Amino acid sequence: MSQNFEKLIRAAGGLVFRESDGERQIALVHRPKYDDWALPKGKLKPGEGWRDAAKREVEEELWSSVEVGKFVGSLHYLVAGVEKLVLYWRMRLVEQHKFIANEEIDAYVWLSRSDALVKLSYQSERDLVEKEWADNSIR
Repeated sequence: MSQNFEKLIRAAGGLVFRESDGERQIALVHRPKYDDWALPKGKLKPGEGWRDAAKREVEEELWSSVEVGKFVGSLHYLVAGVEKLVLYWRMRLVEQHKFIANEEIDAYVWLSRSDALVKLSYQSERDLVEKEWADNSIR
């Protein structure tokens, strides 16, 4: 990919984990515009830092409060011919608020590792989840 950073789409998100009945689960969101299931993420606002954007976007998309943990990796791909870079952090659910569907995110789910790997629409995100699941912490 080229080094044209003026056109680079900058986004950030999270692998958000929780414990439910002794089982670790991860959150996925459904985006009706693309009819896909993905990790929560979104674009940085002007002047916003990557980590702050990741937290904001995850909290907005999941209608929740999260604790941000370690940086876990990045994905780099093309969107309509423009490069997009997404940085991801490991996160832990702190509090879930009442979810209200909107045109950007109309649903979310909490899934086990195996169910998440089946439901995710993109192989690159499946690879990231698979790699991170080996870490037994949820932060």
